[in-house]
Amino acid sequence: METQRQILRILADGERHSGAELARTLGITRSAVWKAVRRAEAGLGLAIETVRGQGYRLRAPLDLLDAERVRAAIAPPQRARIAHIEIHDEIDSTNSHLMRAARAGAPSGTLCLAERQSGGRGRHGRCWVSPYGSNLYLSLLWHFALSPAELAGLSLAAGTAVADALSSEGVAEIGLKWPNDLLWHGRKLGGLLLELSGEATGPSQVVIGVGVNTRLGAAGSAIDQPWTDLEQILGAQAIDRNRLAGRVAEGLLAAVARYAEAGLTPFIAQWERRDHHRGTAVELRLGERRVLGTHAGITEQGALRLLTAAGEQTFQAGEVSLRAPGADP
Repeated sequence: METQRQILRILADGERHSGAELARTLGITRSAVWKAVRRAEAGLGLAIETVRGQGYRLRAPLDLLDAERVRAAIAPPQRARIAHIEIHDEIDSTNSHLMRAARAGAPSGTLCLAERQSGGRGRHGRCWVSPYGSNLYLSLLWHFALSPAELAGLSLAAGTAVADALSSEGVAEIGLKWPNDLLWHGRKLGGLLLELSGEATGPSQVVIGVGVNTRLGAAGSAIDQPWTDLEQILGAQAIDRNRLAGRVAEGLLAAVARYAEAGLTPFIAQWERRDHHRGTAVELRLGERRVLGTHAGITEQGALRLLTAAGEQTFQAGEVSLRAPGADP
């Protein structure tokens, strides 16, 4: 795995590199180079051109993550809140890793990123498509003095922070879908997954996971909903994954500190400006239960407000989708 990682770091520039050059640089045989390249193709789904006598070249260059470049992209006030930055070539999921680390005593402010997740998860246990060396897979561990109940609105606060970070990178018209999806023109661009543990009255430990599609390519065919990525929105040359990771981390670090002091209140206006479904007819799914109504925004605690045939109701959980025209109220 280490040889494979080193070879991919060299091939990331998209230029051709001979087997002899790679073997000499890494101090291994050309046969070992060939085997590592084949493993990368088979195991990571990478397209690597091989031309006898000329060497190897990635068909699409990779913008691989670097901890120092991520750190440098974070403004000093928030950079000071980081305890540690971990970058993994491959991991089951950045969230799962940090939840295990939290149980082992990892400090608040631990940041974890990965080039690829083998078990990335969305809400309700859905698989998160995770091609190698593209997209953003990032998680932040944070310790709160608050109880788990007091953190009910944290997902919305984190969502506004990520949306603002994307806006600062030139992505206009970012929308938010309750409780944790990032949308662009109604298509999914990313999402958040929060996992927490703690005592009933506090303290709590929270892992905030963020996934943003930067370049899905052929992997997008596995997604069962309308999606988009930053390459489609901005063009491939406009995306710097390290800078993007830094800006997202910076936003999350500022958000958790502000939430610890003032809860969801400072974020509500930002959320409402980006609320994609407000005022529209929607269906809320709660397991087998279906609730139809008009999306009326959120409460001060982050619950969804629905205007239904039985009057206004609020919900702390569930999955929202647009209701088909003509559906019964």
